[in-house]
Amino acid sequence: MVQTQEQYQERRRTAIACDTFWDAMTPEQKMAYYRLQGYGYRLLFVRQMYSGPLAVVAQHAQLATISWQGDVDLQPDVKLRA
Repeated sequence: MVQTQEQYQERRRTAIACDTFWDAMTPEQKMAYYRLQGYGYRLLFVRQMYSGPLAVVAQHAQLATISWQGDVDLQPDVKLRA
């Protein structure tokens, strides 16, 4: 089934405050994010996975992920919607 742009927009919720994402992160993720901020990374969102929260950050077009343990992956296999 092909959906139009309007149908996609209806499915999306309103923007979530960055504080909500921050609160969803573990202390280990927050420490790793502090280090990445020095390089210009910004927090995009946090996904709740079976293994724990996964933070997705970006620096321009470069994506990175931070696992719930604070491990940083600078070349993740993450696909974002446009």
